[in-house]
Amino acid sequence: ALASGSVLIVTDTNVAPLWLERAEASLKAAGFTVYSAVLPAGEASKSLENYGKLLRLLADKHLTRTDTVVALGGGVMGDLAGFAAATYLRGLRFVQVPTTLLSMVDSSVGGKTAIDLPEGKNLVGAFWQPSLVLCDTACLDTLPKAIFRDGCAEVIKYGILFDRDFFDYLSGTGMEFDREYVIERCVAMKRDVVDRDEFDVGARKLLNLGHTIGHSVEANSRFTLSHGQSVAIGTAIVARAAAAKKILSTEDCGRILKTLRAYGLPVETGDNPEILAGIALSDKKRSGGTLDLIVPEAIGSCKVLPVPVSDVLAWIQEGM
Repeated sequence: ALASGSVLIVTDTNVAPLWLERAEASLKAAGFTVYSAVLPAGEASKSLENYGKLLRLLADKHLTRTDTVVALGGGVMGDLAGFAAATYLRGLRFVQVPTTLLSMVDSSVGGKTAIDLPEGKNLVGAFWQPSLVLCDTACLDTLPKAIFRDGCAEVIKYGILFDRDFFDYLSGTGMEFDREYVIERCVAMKRDVVDRDEFDVGARKLLNLGHTIGHSVEANSRFTLSHGQSVAIGTAIVARAAAAKKILSTEDCGRILKTLRAYGLPVETGDNPEILAGIALSDKKRSGGTLDLIVPEAIGSCKVLPVPVSDVLAWIQEGM
C-alpha cells in the first residue's frame, strides 16, 4: 500500500479527457496531494525534453522519496514516467495504470523504463520495478480498435514464444477473446521470464521476438507505423527467414502469418532491407560482432540466436 503524500500523474492528451479526472478524484479522496502532467500522445513524447520537464516539475512540487509517480496511459507514458521516477532523487515509487492492451500485457510489467534519442528508440533508460500495476479492463472499452489491434501483436507474440495452446486459442477466437484471461496469461508468462532474468541478459531476451527488426521498420517509417504493426512485420520477417533456413516448419510459419493477418496486422513491408539492417545494427541488442535475433523453432518454442553482423542483411532479405 502507498502511504499518503504527493502523487504526480503523468498522462497524455488521448487519455486525460477519459480518465484523468477520475484518477485525480480517487487519489484525493484517499488523502493524497495530486499533481498532473499532460503530454502530447505518441512516441515523440519519449524525449529528453519531456524527461527534463518532468524532473523540473517533480523538483518544483517538492516531491520526496516517500512520494509517488503514476503513469496513466499506454507504453509511452509508462516508459517516460518510469524513467523520471527511476532517476529523480535516485528513485521514487512508481505505479503503472496501463490503459491500452499493449501496456497491460507487456510494457507495464517487468520494470523497463526508457526515453528515445534521435539516434534510436529506448537508448536511455533504467530498470525500475513498479510498486503496483493496476490493470482495469474497463479502460479497453474506450480504446480505438486500431490501438486494441496493436496490443494483439504482443499477445500473439506470447503464444509463439511460450504456449502453443494459447496460440491455438487466439487463432480460434480472433479479437473477441476473453480479455481478463488473455491479460492474466500474458502477465504470468512475462512475470516468469522477468523473475529468471530481470536485467535482460538471458531468457528475457526472448521477449524481443519481432522487436529487433520491428524497431527498424518502426524507425524507418518515422513512427507512422505503430509499435504493434511494426512488431507484427518483424515477427513475420523472422518467421519467414527461419522457415527458409529450415529452423521453423513451413506449416508453423504459415500459421503465424495467417493469425497475424486474421487480427488485421501487417506481415509485409516495402522497406529497403539494407536500410533496415543498418538501423538494426545500431540497436542496443547488439553485442560486439553479433546481433541477437529471436527465432521461432516451433509455435510455443523460440531461441536466442546470436547472428554475426555480416549475416543480418541476409536474414532480413530472406524474411521479406
